[in-house]
Amino acid sequence: MTFGAVAVDAGDLPLGGGLLALLRPALASTEPGGVVALLSTSRATAQDLPSFCRAERHEYLGAEALPDGQTRHLIRRGPFSVPKHAREAPLSLATGPMTAAAMLAAVPMPDAATPDTAFAPRGAQVEPGGPTYPFSLVKRDLVAPPEIAALYDQAVAAQWNAATDIPWNELVELDPRIERAVGQIMTFLAENELAALYVPARFLPRIHPAFVETSMFLATQLADEARHAHVYLARARAQGGSLGTSSAVTGYSLRGLLEPEDFVESTFLLSVLGEGTFLDLLRFVEAHAPDRCTQEIARRTRLDEARHVHFGLAHVRHALAHDPTVFARLEAATLRRAASLPATASAPAPLADALVLLAAGSVEPAKVARGHEAYRALLEEMHEARRKRLVHAGFDEAQADRLSLLHTPNFM
Repeated sequence: MTFGAVAVDAGDLPLGGGLLALLRPALASTEPGGVVALLSTSRATAQDLPSFCRAERHEYLGAEALPDGQTRHLIRRGPFSVPKHAREAPLSLATGPMTAAAMLAAVPMPDAATPDTAFAPRGAQVEPGGPTYPFSLVKRDLVAPPEIAALYDQAVAAQWNAATDIPWNELVELDPRIERAVGQIMTFLAENELAALYVPARFLPRIHPAFVETSMFLATQLADEARHAHVYLARARAQGGSLGTSSAVTGYSLRGLLEPEDFVESTFLLSVLGEGTFLDLLRFVEAHAPDRCTQEIARRTRLDEARHVHFGLAHVRHALAHDPTVFARLEAATLRRAASLPATASAPAPLADALVLLAAGSVEPAKVARGHEAYRALLEEMHEARRKRLVHAGFDEAQADRLSLLHTPNFM
């Protein structure tokens, strides 16, 4: 009688007393049809093994007595048990904990995921017969750009604490009109960050866990947006201040971010156009901040937003490279959003006025004039930066110019 190379010495363990903890892994280590030789001195094993094999859909091939008093039982692995999978590439801990990028290199993503793998981590053996899950984002090219794991590792390393990393003690007393302008800007920033918190959250339940690095990155993005909203609102209320005005055009613009049901379209509108434009706005606030606390808030949140924009560009660029229909879909999504705004939509007046005063740093007419010029220059810089990002994402110059001009004047 012949058998495979896998052998298990079970001693006198009975089937219900620990033997299965040795036998089942041995069977799982073989291919379907492979044979395991079980060495046992337990008499009960000969009676229990055939029943176990029938229940687990393996084949009991029989037993033979050995000269040393042991019995060798032969079991052929059935075709319906957990499939054997290739071993992962070894990971080294020499340089510290495993990064997401290292784990992705060890267990690459599939081109497409199947709904029956559910929440099984990528690389795990999946027992047949489980339920299917309603994940709809199952194609790698439309979910996970190649650099997603590295972006997640960067995001984890860059987390900061609003309570301890912002120099709140360096606030200074400002002219009340400048302080109100700061409060208005912070109100606008918080309102848009709340939208940026809710939009990615809509897609998390739809992303198949085979592409968990994307879900993990979005989780860091949600943490960033929550922290940003918190710190903006805290700055607005500091110095005895209060929140400013929420404009109707902002409401219409942000509602447009909630409407797309397509992940690539949503990422494009939020992270490439919206958060991309916010980088210029935060850079403007940082440059003209009236105190180091406000400056540090703008700087830290801008660095987080740059990471979100990087993901958006990578996601859209990867999708465009693998699906030629994405160009038309993104253009149509931008047109729909532009059409949803009031016909007279322009930058929210309270925000525009506040940015002028922030850049002026004073209410003296000559300085206000310079602040107004700085604000007008900001609008031009936003348009030019959007164009460059769109070209970087894969659009041609004419498409980039048209889409940038269509982008909502609410900035986000």
